[in-house]
Amino acid sequence: MATFFNQATLSYSGGTVNSNITSGEIIEVLSATKTAVVDSYSQGSDVTYVINIVNSGAVPFTGITVTDDLGEYTLGTEILRALDYVDGSVNYFINGVLQADPAVTAGPPLVISGITVPANGVATVIYAARANGFAPPTTGGTIVNTAVISSGGITDITVSETVNAESEPRLSITKSVSPNTVTENGQITYTFVIQNTGNAPAVTTDNVVITDTFDPILTDIAVTYNGTAWTAPEDYTYNETTGLFTSSIGAITVPAATYTRDPVTGAFITDPGVAVITVTGTI
Repeated sequence: MATFFNQATLSYSGGTVNSNITSGEIIEVLSATKTAVVDSYSQGSDVTYVINIVNSGAVPFTGITVTDDLGEYTLGTEILRALDYVDGSVNYFINGVLQADPAVTAGPPLVISGITVPANGVATVIYAARANGFAPPTTGGTIVNTAVISSGGITDITVSETVNAESEPRLSITKSVSPNTVTENGQITYTFVIQNTGNAPAVTTDNVVITDTFDPILTDIAVTYNGTAWTAPEDYTYNETTGLFTSSIGAITVPAATYTRDPVTGAFITDPGVAVITVTGTI
């Protein structure tokens, strides 16, 4: 609802006089909401947004455009965007019935046009955007995503949604062997590198466990964790009959990643937290 005011001026014989001030109210029949299906993100993940445009009036609205800023923010004098539109992800419904795809310009900004809202009805626009390298990955990071609904004859409607960076470890593992060529009864070392690109450490309660069945089976193994010797069965178990190696629950922790910004582009650079386990034995 918007209130307006108006006053007239009467001029005569070189003089002027003002009328009383009248006021009135314009009832806005269009309203809108914007909601993220999941309220958290990590870099590289998709965030699905739902915009509902409700028409409480007796006349349909056509030619509506939705303009989404894709999480725009400023860094110094630079304009950055934390999201990239996921191509082909738009779905458009009128009163719950799927419609033909509207016109889409990926941008930035993302522009979705040709939306109709029937009288006493609702139009729903659903689309996905992917958190990119400009999305703050740190604990407490957010993406504020704003869309403007516009059309001739209506006041622009602005809707926003905020999603938060997930606070969790994100682990990956690589395995290497040295040397690559070994003689019978020779000694080899398997090295496991666990990387954490998440903003939270992997702690003992995350139950990080490495399981590996060595083939060929190793004997007389020695195990280190971040350069410190492990002992069995406190830190690991190993079966010399089957070759099955298993680290103990809670023995492995991995620090959180640290993040810096590229001084040129402003993109976040991830320096993963790392844990290294080596297993040396005889073939």
